[in-house]
Amino acid sequence: MEEFIESFYDILDETEKNEINKNTDFKNLDEWDSMVTLMLIAMVDENYAKQISGTDLKESLTLENLFMRIQSK
Repeated sequence: MEEFIESFYDILDETEKNEINKNTDFKNLDEWDSMVTLMLIAMVDENYAKQISGTDLKESLTLENLFMRIQSK
């Protein structure tokens, strides 16, 4: 989980590191946009060799929720 959070933080430009944790509602971050979404999808593919869908993103409320969905694939 910590590695996932660190990798997620690495794709962001403007968010402070202390704002990112397992309970972060990532879709409400100021810089959440289509580019960050694509970079997240690419990061998951590269780091976990798994594909996440729009539904995965839509139904995940926090980074922990998203990580658990990735793990269950």
